[in-house]
Amino acid sequence: MADNKADKPKATPGEFMRQVQAETRKIVWPTREETVKMSIFVGIMVVILSLFFLGVDSLFGAVVKFLLTLA
Repeated sequence: MADNKADKPKATPGEFMRQVQAETRKIVWPTREETVKMSIFVGIMVVILSLFFLGVDSLFGAVVKFLLTLA
């Protein structure tokens, strides 16, 4: 099978920059309100997951400590 990438002509640097600018114009940036809401959500999730993993780590630590006292 022929390599499709080899068949396509390479873009010139100028053409590449025009393509990049065209793609950049398609970006839909979030509003300030959306950014604040998502930042708060991420902060809350970080706290919740941190507490969860602290609990799991403490539980495993207690189990290992108990098992070591049996030996």
